[in-house]
Amino acid sequence: MTEIELIRSVLREEAEAVAQLASSAGEEFTRACDVIERCAESGGTVLVSGLGKSGLVGAKIAATLSSLGIPAHSVHPTEAAHGDLGRFRPTDAVICLSHSGETAEVVALAATLKQDGLPVIAITSGDGSEPSSLERTADVVINLHIRAEAGGFVAPTASTTASMAAGDAIALAVARRRNFTHDDFLKRHPGGSLGGMLRPVGELLRFRVGKNLPLVSADTPVREAVRLAEAGGRRPGAVLVVSDSGELAGIFTDGDLRRLVLRDADALSRPIGEVMTASPRTLLRSATAADAAQLFRLHRNDEIPVVDENGKPIGLLDVQDLIALKLVRD
Repeated sequence: MTEIELIRSVLREEAEAVAQLASSAGEEFTRACDVIERCAESGGTVLVSGLGKSGLVGAKIAATLSSLGIPAHSVHPTEAAHGDLGRFRPTDAVICLSHSGETAEVVALAATLKQDGLPVIAITSGDGSEPSSLERTADVVINLHIRAEAGGFVAPTASTTASMAAGDAIALAVARRRNFTHDDFLKRHPGGSLGGMLRPVGELLRFRVGKNLPLVSADTPVREAVRLAEAGGRRPGAVLVVSDSGELAGIFTDGDLRRLVLRDADALSRPIGEVMTASPRTLLRSATAADAAQLFRLHRNDEIPVVDENGKPIGLLDVQDLIALKLVRD
């Protein structure tokens, strides 16, 4: 087997592990969601514990839960026996990860917490012959049914991938139950590209009506419209044209100006309504940066008018603003 064949084989086997889990997922996932939802609604915390690679997967599951508004953190099973048990409260719930279901430290932690009345969710594979120690202890068992790791090696691969996918599925299902929204997610991710993509476009506007973005009527000569745009300091890349009632009627961009002058230099005296792009694509001020990025990618709009709920312009979003925030590429 060549190197690239091995790589493809590993990727296929890990994908198959997740696909198999998706096919077999049933009531146990719903019961796990019930446990976590009750914990979150009662003000508890989901404690996630595993040893070695399972511990790393558990830390990721805890981080995903937290990002979706479900308080969670990871606990090392050995450190728990040396003082960290004090973190656990009656309102908490526990997710324990062990591929074999026989990891002594994890089983001991699960048994202790079960005695204290905390619900225990196990994510494991067991060996298929009889329930493992962790399975017998847990209230809910997510059995991954992974009998071999990817690539013919014993290193955790397919099992850790499936464990992480199971955690993601449960976290997202509980978040939907609790009506967790994109706005809620943004509050927990104010920085980075994720937070940036969820920011309302109204927060990104450098050119705003009433500040540095003039509006013109359709009968304004092109030359006068360009002069008004220049008068505001840093010139926007387009002029917005409005109707008599103030709704957006059209847009006239720098590109439109270059093409117009190349065709007919005397056209600068024409009313801008004759040369504008009527009914341009717009974004509501409640739209997100992700919506703006998608509009840019689909239609290559360099300037996007932002309007209120009545169709009246409030500003102009320049694609350079998205590029500067690294939300799209030039």
